Amino acid sequence: MAFFRVTLVRSAIGLPARTQGVLRALGLRKRMRTVYHPVSTDVAGQIMKVKELISVQEVEQPLTKAEMRERRRPDPGYYVETAMPR
Repeated sequence: MAFFRVTLVRSAIGLPARTQGVLRALGLRKRMRTVYHPVSTDVAGQIMKVKELISVQEVEQPLTKAEMRERRRPDPGYYVETAMPR
């Protein structure tokens, strides 16, 4: 089953209440928030209403919060191979 990965890229401050309501219905409250919705015509219609504010990708499976957090974690820049004997 396919899913839409929807990320809010631009803020809705100053936009009409109807546009802000569509974002709330999609579950997007803050910038850079990502939500997953199953592919359907209803969700596609909501996405088309706010297409200038969001980024959309079609993915096979939604990621859990822990998986998304792990993907955002930066590379530490070093690796500890073995402990030094004391």
